[in-house]
Amino acid sequence: MNAQPHVVIEESPHPGSRQSAGARRATAEFLLQHCPWADPDAVLLVVSELVSNAIRHTAGWWRLYLTAGADTLVVGIEDSSPLPPVARLPSLTGGGGFGWHMVQRLAGTVEVRPQPYGKRVQATWVRPAAASC
Repeated sequence: MNAQPHVVIEESPHPGSRQSAGARRATAEFLLQHCPWADPDAVLLVVSELVSNAIRHTAGWWRLYLTAGADTLVVGIEDSSPLPPVARLPSLTGGGGFGWHMVQRLAGTVEVRPQPYGKRVQATWVRPAAASC
């Protein structure tokens, strides 16, 4: 059985938002190497939102997982909070509320899975038929 390309980016604890930039850089490199068919703007925005939310809404660690299958890309973030993301009414006065809506629209599918130590939020993209080899 062939192993799928996989990378894990882990931050614990997370003192600030600089980790989000590192996660985006690592994701961009992963996409170039393993998923050139994926829309990098959409994937990087989802990664940025998921990492930023983990930094903002949890008090502990987070891990970003990137996995490339033959026709799929999976971005998963695990964190120490058991609370699922909550869609909020977007605020045009700087109160946020846009991120979770964007994640749900940009990814092919989004799942939230409870874990014994927190949760996993997973976004999956499937290679478009036009991009098949």
